[in-house]
Amino acid sequence: MSQRKLFVTTALPYANGNFHIGHIMEYIQADTWVRYQRMQGHAVNFVGADDAHGAPIMIAAEKAGKTPQQFVADIAAGRKQYLDGFHIAFDNWSNTDSRENHELSQQIYLDLKKAGFIETRTIEQFFDPEKSMFLPDRFIKGECPRCHAKDQYGDNCEVCSSVYAPTDLINPYSALSGTKPVLKTSEHFFFKLSDPRAVEFLTEWTQNGVHVQPEVASKIKEWFGTRTNPDGSTSTGLDDWDISRDAPYFGIEIPDAPGKYFYVWLDAPVGYLASLKNLLNRRGEDYDAYMADPQLEQYHFIGKDIITFHTLFWPAMLKFSGRKTPTKICVHGFLTVNNGEKMSKSRGTGLDPLKYLALKMNPEWLRYYLGAKLNGKNEDIDFTAEDFMLRVNSDLIGKYVNIASRAAGFLAKRFGGQLGAPGADGQALLQQLRAQADAIAQAYEARDTARAAREAMLLCDRVNAYVDANKPWELAKQEGQDARLQDVCSTCIEAFRLLTIYLKPMLPAVATQVEAFLQVPPLTFADAQTLLGAGHAIGTYQHLMQRVDAKQLEALFEPPAAPAAETVQPGGEDIAPTISIDDFAKIDLRIAKIVECKPVEGSTKLLQLTLDVGEGKTRNVFSGIASMYQPAQLQGKLTVVVANLAPRKMKFGISEGMVLAASHADEKAHPGIYVLEPFPGAQPGMRIH
Repeated sequence: MSQRKLFVTTALPYANGNFHIGHIMEYIQADTWVRYQRMQGHAVNFVGADDAHGAPIMIAAEKAGKTPQQFVADIAAGRKQYLDGFHIAFDNWSNTDSRENHELSQQIYLDLKKAGFIETRTIEQFFDPEKSMFLPDRFIKGECPRCHAKDQYGDNCEVCSSVYAPTDLINPYSALSGTKPVLKTSEHFFFKLSDPRAVEFLTEWTQNGVHVQPEVASKIKEWFGTRTNPDGSTSTGLDDWDISRDAPYFGIEIPDAPGKYFYVWLDAPVGYLASLKNLLNRRGEDYDAYMADPQLEQYHFIGKDIITFHTLFWPAMLKFSGRKTPTKICVHGFLTVNNGEKMSKSRGTGLDPLKYLALKMNPEWLRYYLGAKLNGKNEDIDFTAEDFMLRVNSDLIGKYVNIASRAAGFLAKRFGGQLGAPGADGQALLQQLRAQADAIAQAYEARDTARAAREAMLLCDRVNAYVDANKPWELAKQEGQDARLQDVCSTCIEAFRLLTIYLKPMLPAVATQVEAFLQVPPLTFADAQTLLGAGHAIGTYQHLMQRVDAKQLEALFEPPAAPAAETVQPGGEDIAPTISIDDFAKIDLRIAKIVECKPVEGSTKLLQLTLDVGEGKTRNVFSGIASMYQPAQLQGKLTVVVANLAPRKMKFGISEGMVLAASHADEKAHPGIYVLEPFPGAQPGMRIH
């Protein structure tokens, strides 16, 4: 078999939080496939990256008091413990704000523009009057115009997978403020996906049985058909894709278009190429030459929630910018827990990857368990605690590891650790194992690790049946049976080596231990056609794997315990002594509108607020919140004020009330002051009861 040249990626996680178990499942699936390819002698570059752009990152960074770049860097710093913990070996991990991604995204855009696939249009776009900004798609929610599912995002429906414009949503609202957004006009840039050239290419590319799974192709085919638009009209074919966003936005600027940025989904998949280019540059390799190689194969592992972007937009972007299109989009389903139950941390139904590792649970239990359930199709799989324990303990401990433990001791004690020559029955058994190498290899190639695991366990059953039939523990007690004992135990070790080859992509750490025990170089699939042979010396056997303990699983799914009542200290301090309703009634809390907000000259802590408390006049209040807010952030907002607090004479003037804000008692460990903001609908002067 000639060496293949493979470029493999996983979907880019959004850089606003830690990895969840869905990420880990995808990375394990891809890592297993990559390890198999390398065992076949193929050259693989396996890269990932953080999806760093977009308004959500910008908003989260602002709230955290960080630059977007620092916010993303802090998230990225926590990735390694997950990847190392589950033996996921990317060759490179980058992010989409890299220099390479800026350059590649802008060049792809210019190439698409030159090919006639970019046009500008004046559109109506949702604007949040409370936040004074155009709303990103993910910050507009409403009813899907196709299937009428509630609370769907502004770019696509997670129920029916439809893609639409935010203005198509029924009863839209801002996810930032809860207010109904207003429409404002803006010039936007569009990728002409409706161009006949794109439609013709994508129809063939998605339906030729090569690039996507059959069930995925069937779903894509629906998007090319006739559909009913929100206004009652019908459309056929693909809609053009809005690829620009207005400032303020954290992203990549569109060339020659000040204040315009690429929509995050344009530059996110380009991040695959950028991470590869970053890797090759560091190695001193030519990226352009690498990508131009006609033998290069490009594989993307993704979840079913992002099919649209990877099977329509991404291939079309590459094709019409003059670049290589993906060889395969490998789509997997979702992971549910305990018979399809949605994950919930509060109910203890979530599967937290870091908690799994912290409990000292073997990462290869999870690698094997997920591998034994994934079949290469776009199907959901379920993690069930009981099934997990049964499958790991039965398959890995009872069937696989048990083979070595039953034979190694006899070889060490009686034969100096040297293997003998298997007899006729042993040779027949080993031939049966070697004969399955191609079938197991084909299963790995098709990402059907469930079949690979199943075939390997059937072979384990044959080997264990051989052990039970020959009973080496009895042979060891019988005079004149040394040769037969060595023969049987050697057959078991030879078989164990073959089984380790078949399981190595799923169990890389165990395989490394086995290689050390057998005193052999790293095992490859080619090694399945050979044997160690008589005279080969093995090392001392060390126990390879413990059984799953039910108590570990109980702890894994145990809901977070609330602190004991006597130690509860909300915000870092005890609850104040109890008061009566009469005491509370003395405090007059009112809704106030911040009419004006400005810094206080001579103070770094105070802001001067002009408040409308519904009295027909305004009040002046000084508030120590300058460390958290710029005046423009507060002007026009509603808040809560203690209206009957005695006026206080300060250095800078009279303060006529107190704006309510929250903070932690330990300001060094928990910095931040947060002004209270009522829900939309409240009016200045309303009393809080």
